[in-house]
Amino acid sequence: MSFHLTVSWQTSPAPEGEFNRDHQIDFGTGQQLLASAAPEYKGNEAKVNPEESLLAALSSCHMLTFLTIAHLKRLPVESYRDNATAEIGKKESGKIAVTRMSLNPEVTFAEGTEVDRETLEKIHEKAHANCFIANSLAADTEVEINF
Repeated sequence: MSFHLTVSWQTSPAPEGEFNRDHQIDFGTGQQLLASAAPEYKGNEAKVNPEESLLAALSSCHMLTFLTIAHLKRLPVESYRDNATAEIGKKESGKIAVTRMSLNPEVTFAEGTEVDRETLEKIHEKAHANCFIANSLAADTEVEINF
């Protein structure tokens, strides 16, 4: 399995001595995303930045893995919402990186489906262990379960 996307940028007006950081991401599915750097790095706050994209990939992968496990356990999920966060910091090497990501999923199971905290924690642990985005990252990731 492999995936493909195209990131494209071209010059456009910017303040003297600067460059415009806006760019476009074309996914293999045909969808397009307008992106920029984070505002702290002179980007456009109205567009998605790489740090948000990384966090979205992790959160989405964890959710899809969680939903798969719940489905296999015949635990129907009614809704899933994650208020994820990422922090930028310096690594021991002095390099700036995403050093910590936190997932804060809230799961609602279908009416009549009882799931205790221990079972919920085990499903999240298994989801994290099997999420290939999480397995690709060097940043610490926490899953804070809302029960």
